[in-house]
Amino acid sequence: MRGPQGNIFSLDFSAANRFLYSAGTCERIFQYDVAYIGTPSGTSTTAGRLPDHVYEDNNDSIRSLTCHPFQDEILISASEDGTIRRYDWRQGGAPPSNQDIIQTGKEVTDVKTHPTMEHIFADCDVAGRVSLRDARMAFGSLPKRSNEGIIQRYNTKLTKKTYPHLSHPESSSIAFDKDGTKLAITFLHYLPTIYAVSDPNPLAVLSGKNFPDGTPVPSNQRTYSNSCTMKHGAFGLAGLENDDMYAAGSDDFYCYIWRIPPLPQLLDQREIYTAEKWNDYNNESSIAFTEGRHEPKIVPVEISTPLDRLTGHRSIVNTALFHPHFLHVVTAGVEKNIVLHSPTPSSPCTQNLQRSPARVRELKDEDLEQDRQNYYSALCGSYPMNSERPDDREERQTLSLFDQLSPYFHFVGLCGHVTMVITIKRVIFSLMPWGYFLPSFLFTVFFEKKEIAMFLRLDRGHLKVKTHRMRTMKEKKKKKTAQKHQTSSDKKLSLEDCF
Repeated sequence: MRGPQGNIFSLDFSAANRFLYSAGTCERIFQYDVAYIGTPSGTSTTAGRLPDHVYEDNNDSIRSLTCHPFQDEILISASEDGTIRRYDWRQGGAPPSNQDIIQTGKEVTDVKTHPTMEHIFADCDVAGRVSLRDARMAFGSLPKRSNEGIIQRYNTKLTKKTYPHLSHPESSSIAFDKDGTKLAITFLHYLPTIYAVSDPNPLAVLSGKNFPDGTPVPSNQRTYSNSCTMKHGAFGLAGLENDDMYAAGSDDFYCYIWRIPPLPQLLDQREIYTAEKWNDYNNESSIAFTEGRHEPKIVPVEISTPLDRLTGHRSIVNTALFHPHFLHVVTAGVEKNIVLHSPTPSSPCTQNLQRSPARVRELKDEDLEQDRQNYYSALCGSYPMNSERPDDREERQTLSLFDQLSPYFHFVGLCGHVTMVITIKRVIFSLMPWGYFLPSFLFTVFFEKKEIAMFLRLDRGHLKVKTHRMRTMKEKKKKKTAQKHQTSSDKKLSLEDCF
């Protein structure tokens, strides 16, 4: 199939599998009629079928598509232009009118329709806000709308005793379980979090502190983290009645699978503290969810022992998906390969599967120089004269990039930002060829003994950079003295003003 000319962020089949929809960085939604996939388009002699219809009304990358659970003709999109749009093929392929558009104040990162209630859908954005909406109140004429259709706002702010401020981690993606009673949120720089759909406060967070056998992971080994790429998790359990497993990819090259206890059990084990009791709480390292500094603090259950860790990838795993009927899990990530995992070498749809490796690839110091050479050669367009195929060379260079970046990404308390100390030339040159894999982030560089804060963001395929030199203590005192003789309108911008 042909059509998209950039990264594809979302694919979804309609309710009865009549249509396949695709969207991504090219700001368009492509519709394919499944009945004609594999057949040529009109008189075209080029391999691949063109889309049967294209929606071109978005103004930025489309992060997610979700189809109506019962009607083939309806789907909803989430875009980085801050809109949630409802499309209806019964309107003759026309773009949605203003009555079918919700304009939010932030980039929308994901949207999912409820699997059993046709009017309910959930969405999330870069500010960490996750909302449950009723389409009957979210769309339509303005007099008929109510609170933008929001019927539930989930508690996603984080706090810690050792930090006076609240953190708003970006909610990268969301997922419902099969019957729509559980909702999972994937946070950037935090852990996957499980909610009951009817409860605004979290019930559990999923970590990888222990190996599947229960023994603690040594401090010098990597474990679950999500700091580099967009990730999507999924509930599932091979077509059984309850989806009590959740799978998610990680920056440490594993795919983690956790077994989720029954919701009543998690509800009983969840801890709630008043603001006063939280100040007396002894565990300084605990992280709680709260709506405000003076609001109750919610400490969900931590499920720190995964059921399994799946191998087979050589770099970061971005997406995991359960097969609806068979005991299969499919994973994909930075590499070009899609990996099928199965507990047996054969099944009704597979044969003679190879056994997965016991461990994933480790990052070694002796490989760093070769990694640098790989992506510098790609930047300059020069390649070594050897028999390596272009596809293999491109794959190796992509892995080298992420191997170089991964050690510099680390948690900075609850600031919600990524900090790197690195030369300015290396950052700019290494990010440009593959920068679209990375979310926006703030970091500092040291260049000619001057500390510079930089904010990088990819917008429509272009890397946008803002810089601001951080002032020394002497400069800050000088500025403070000068401000006494200036009006507020003449004040210089602070670091916060720039970002």
